[in-house]
Amino acid sequence: MDKKEKQVKLQQPATPVSTDQVNLPRAIHLVPMDTVDGFDIRPGFYETNGATAIPGGVNFTVHSHGATSISLLLFHREAKEPFAVIPFPPHYRIGNVYSMIVFKLHIEEFEYAYQVDGPYEPEQGLIFDKTRFLLDPYAKAVTGQSRWGETSPHEHRYKARVVKDDFDWGDMQSPLLPMEDLIIYELHVRGFTMDSSSGVTHPGTFAGLMEKLPYLLELGVNAVELMPIFEFDEMQDYREVNGQKLYNYWGYNTVSFFAPNTSYAASKEYNREGNELKELIRLFNSHGIEVYLDVVFNHTAEGNEDGPFFSFKGFDNNIYYLLAPGGSYYNFSGCGNSLNCNHPVVRQMILNCLRYWVTTYRVDGFRFDLASILGRNEDGTPMNEPPLLQSLAFDPILGDVKLIAEAWDADGMYQVGTFPSWNRWAEWNGIYRDDMRRYLKGDGGMAQAAAMRISGSKDIYRPDIRKNASVNFITCHDGFTLYDLYSYNKKHNEKNGWNGTDGSNDNHSWNCGAEGGTENPQINSLRRRMMRNAFALLMCSRGIPMFLAGDEFGNTQFGNNNAYCQDNITSWLDWNQLKTNEEMFLFFQYMIRLRKKYRILRTNLSEGACGFPDTSFHGVKPWCKQFADYDRYVGVMFAGKENGSEKPQILYIASNAYWETLEVTLPRLPQALAWKLLADTNDAIQKPAFLENCRFSIDGRSVIVLTAEPFSESSPEL
Repeated sequence: MDKKEKQVKLQQPATPVSTDQVNLPRAIHLVPMDTVDGFDIRPGFYETNGATAIPGGVNFTVHSHGATSISLLLFHREAKEPFAVIPFPPHYRIGNVYSMIVFKLHIEEFEYAYQVDGPYEPEQGLIFDKTRFLLDPYAKAVTGQSRWGETSPHEHRYKARVVKDDFDWGDMQSPLLPMEDLIIYELHVRGFTMDSSSGVTHPGTFAGLMEKLPYLLELGVNAVELMPIFEFDEMQDYREVNGQKLYNYWGYNTVSFFAPNTSYAASKEYNREGNELKELIRLFNSHGIEVYLDVVFNHTAEGNEDGPFFSFKGFDNNIYYLLAPGGSYYNFSGCGNSLNCNHPVVRQMILNCLRYWVTTYRVDGFRFDLASILGRNEDGTPMNEPPLLQSLAFDPILGDVKLIAEAWDADGMYQVGTFPSWNRWAEWNGIYRDDMRRYLKGDGGMAQAAAMRISGSKDIYRPDIRKNASVNFITCHDGFTLYDLYSYNKKHNEKNGWNGTDGSNDNHSWNCGAEGGTENPQINSLRRRMMRNAFALLMCSRGIPMFLAGDEFGNTQFGNNNAYCQDNITSWLDWNQLKTNEEMFLFFQYMIRLRKKYRILRTNLSEGACGFPDTSFHGVKPWCKQFADYDRYVGVMFAGKENGSEKPQILYIASNAYWETLEVTLPRLPQALAWKLLADTNDAIQKPAFLENCRFSIDGRSVIVLTAEPFSESSPEL
């Protein structure tokens, strides 16, 4: 093609250019340009990944280590074939980076993809195919599946849009809540409001979730953890089982790490994708609620050798994925492939991605799915100090962001308590979940473990090395709901279509005497008490509590402990249960208020108070150094004073996992103080009252919480 000189003056656009767009001078004179397929082009901005609107055009930057050539494809909106194919001229390449400005492109009028040519040597992990349309790994918005479940899995040709980031955050600041004060509420954006019982105008969307803000404030949580909201393919592994459509509902199969799931928006957001999510974050933050994203950097939706081929495989398959000798995929995720997280290219992409979500979306924290994969070397072996995890721990942009690891993977690497942290990473404490489930249902030999979990799991996380590291939970999206935990002895995953082979068999659950729903009033009463027991101990345990949305009103998944594919009432919250189980909601609300009021439950305040140590264990008689294997009663007492205060905070948590009433003697208090009952799970409605002395009866399978106060003092209601 003929090169020519053109004199171009680039005017500032009518709308402001956002801070994430490339800064250009107000006018550029004598810009050397080429012309391809009717488009004026010139070399672009090599350090700006993705597609970025600039005054007068769009900058496209992409990189590949093994490619021999790359072409940009331009499509009319929702078209299947491109209206223009623009190869990157050879002299537009610096190193492994291809960058090009295309002038006179209006971002509202096109979508884009790439074609990448290179060697085909599968045994070396090289599988370049210039016939495929490839999604930009740095795409900020993805097209091709904006309407949930309406696209055939065989029709996917993902394309990207250029996003105009002109969202006005005003003077909003993140809540920056201390880790110790967090109460995390895990939810699925679609399932939270999809059922008609939710009563929202925009079910299954970010807008629908915003409509539920008053409910979340009433409940009292201060952090929501959103299950995957990156663009994912719900049609992956789409099946029909007995007439029921099964999707990849949970979303743990990322298509694009930088793009929000467009099907979660209530309305089309052409070239402003993400604005509804930004509005949600701004609204929640303004009311003191932080927003965390459940992120999936351990694998992608491209799967293994038999999986789809739409992005990373075509750019640098042998860089983006962990490959075994011969070119096959390591599968530490259980989903076909594993991302090569500690390769410098992938490591930089993940860091750029998280920075993007923090700066552009103001996200407050991240929970990393199967995070142990993020610490594997290129040969799949665990690393002592993984470069990626260290980079995230010390990155200045991420300095105030919560980093929470699911410290295991699907190949058996279990790092709870040993996840590389630099005193920066918290962890889902799977040991807390398992120990507390076993203790609560009455297993023998669990009293000592329960006491350790309630008191902060110091045997797992040394406070001087791993402060605020334990995220305590009894239920989460993966497994039984709290209601099902005490309604089913075994999983009931028949509707998933895998003949019961999916989902965990090791649930530590108990059906209280009947499998599933029952009209028996004694069994139902026991189930409600068991649920209150679990939540009371969760709220009284040191560490960061997290619970699953719907547990507060007894939501059920009908015994399904792996509802990843159930886009129906199995997974959707049934808000009718809120009215049916209003007393359960009120108890959850009460225990959250109690935790917020007594800081001694969240952290040690001093070395102790009133002659009591900060933490002590007690049996039915006070002062117990070690619980016996036959013990099922656990007493944990916290004592301390706030800095500068003479008033002690003393809380005693009494838990009876035995099935009969026990008589308990409490530690003797100084003369000015008396024991006051704050909570009793044997009663649905709480009625705080002073004890007459240091003795009390605790019913079988129940929890009691007490505090020490001056007898004459009338505490404000919780």
